[in-house]
Amino acid sequence: MEVVLKTLTTNNMFIVKNRKIFYTISIVLILASMTALSVWGLSYGIDFKGGSSVEFQYSAGRPTLDIVKAQIDGLNFEPTLKGGYTLVAAGDKGYVLNLRTVTEEERASLVSAISADTANTVEIKKFNSVGPTLGKEAFIKSLISIILVVLCIVIFLTFAFRKVSHPIASWKYGVISIIALSHDIIIPAGVFAALNHFYHGYEVDTLFVTAILVILGFSIHDTIVVFDRVRENLRNNHGIKNPKSFEEIVGDSISQTFVRSINTSLTTLLAILVVFLVGPAATKNFTLTLLVGIFFGTYSSIFIGSNLLVTVEEWQRKALAKAKK
Repeated sequence: MEVVLKTLTTNNMFIVKNRKIFYTISIVLILASMTALSVWGLSYGIDFKGGSSVEFQYSAGRPTLDIVKAQIDGLNFEPTLKGGYTLVAAGDKGYVLNLRTVTEEERASLVSAISADTANTVEIKKFNSVGPTLGKEAFIKSLISIILVVLCIVIFLTFAFRKVSHPIASWKYGVISIIALSHDIIIPAGVFAALNHFYHGYEVDTLFVTAILVILGFSIHDTIVVFDRVRENLRNNHGIKNPKSFEEIVGDSISQTFVRSINTSLTTLLAILVVFLVGPAATKNFTLTLLVGIFFGTYSSIFIGSNLLVTVEEWQRKALAKAKK
């Protein structure tokens, strides 16, 4: 690891010269994520689709998952609940059950079923219900919030880099940032689709959306740090005797900000990892989303967003040379 970091920081052009490799890595990850999303899809929590959530805890220790599932499957609810719910462990002695909206009578039957063992009493820690209308409203508002954040980022970058018109127009900095941010949204979503397919319990809810918004903010911060350094180096490069190429300027900018970005992300990831390992079950999916998103957000800021500046400038230069012929 130390050798890799030393190579990336001492060789200013390593990341820029090998940008096709990093593009390939991202394309593979995005295609894999989109495949997972299209084949398996996301499992939406009750926040979005409506339903009931029950958290219960056993006094003497929780029975196995199969035993509790058999008790729930034995209920004569209409329509049947079999296969239409998720049951995940919570804490040392409990479970969280997410299912369709249940009536008070069905709730009583459910409590009775999971309390079959009188020697191991059950305590209902939490019971929440969300109607389908409220769930749909929460889903729409979540999408709107993500779209608004993305639009605000584009507007901000266009304004912040308004005096940078050569060789890349200011609005292109915003577009490139959105491409990098899309990378940071698609991959965590694909990871959740795959995890839920193989292990279940990885549902997308309002906490997932909150994590995505945090990831967007964190990722754009890293991207702006590099872009701002590019802007400063462009200013310093103007009017000197032997000006550097745009590719060299971006390479220098990445090298100058690389250690700072890695250290910031690493300390954040370590703190989140501790919460993921020892925190309550209710925060597991939230912290997992942050871990995946911040990791790939840092990657996209350094290896994708900055390199796209070089690629766009190269395309422009070739198009201009072709037009002059």
